[in-house]
Amino acid sequence: MLCAIPVSAQPTTGQTPAAEMAGASGPTYADLVELAEGTPLVMKARVKDQAVLKPERAPNLAPGFARLYVEAQTQALLAGNVPVGESLRYLVDVPLDAKGKVPKFKKQDVLLFARPVPGRPNELQLVDPRAQLAWTPDLESRLRPVLQQLAGADRPPQVTGVRDALSIAGTLVGESETQLFLDTENDGPVSITVVRRPGMEPRWGVSWTEIVDQAARPPRAGTLEWYRLACALPRTLPAEANLSRDAQSRARAAEDYAWVISRLGPCERRRDSNRS
Repeated sequence: MLCAIPVSAQPTTGQTPAAEMAGASGPTYADLVELAEGTPLVMKARVKDQAVLKPERAPNLAPGFARLYVEAQTQALLAGNVPVGESLRYLVDVPLDAKGKVPKFKKQDVLLFARPVPGRPNELQLVDPRAQLAWTPDLESRLRPVLQQLAGADRPPQVTGVRDALSIAGTLVGESETQLFLDTENDGPVSITVVRRPGMEPRWGVSWTEIVDQAARPPRAGTLEWYRLACALPRTLPAEANLSRDAQSRARAAEDYAWVISRLGPCERRRDSNRS
């Protein structure tokens, strides 16, 4: 049985076609979070053999995909507390190549996001029918911080929407403060403050505590704090959340919210959301 252990990046003499494809159009930070969050097992394995299932044995298979029965050898458990055997079996859906052929993964290293099958220690069920990624040193180095952030006791709560927004004008022309209070999955406190001063660029930050702090800073891109906001907040401020009374304050609250969204940037995804 294997337990989670650190794995050093391994140099390669040449990437496989699958790995090269992953580098060109591989998963984004958001993709990795959505695959890893709540997943019991994240592991590296080496494919030993594969067999294509006949269409009648592959219900709900998407067009342009094949369903494979894979036998693999465990290389390392990157995250999870569930013991796993050295030999693995699982099903995975993979896209056909440009010629309509099934890609060959034999002897290739892959990353798996899976859950154990009760009573079958050598079988896995992928959390997503396509939750097998071609392993590369770069992909693993990007994945490890994601796993560490998700495992942290201080990880930020999942944001589910905007609860309240209130903008108040200051004593000087062009001075204002807008506060955005967010809803979260477990009612954890999250607020965003936007401060405007005459002749200065607006300043904003996010607080993950009960204290609304004007000194709070924006989250860094490619962190779990950034993901919680950029990938969950609606693109425009919901009208029902805007508590400002006069038209000017309501417009300023909506403008400041849009400004925050623009600073967060897009939540890019390259994988279809097909989690089971």
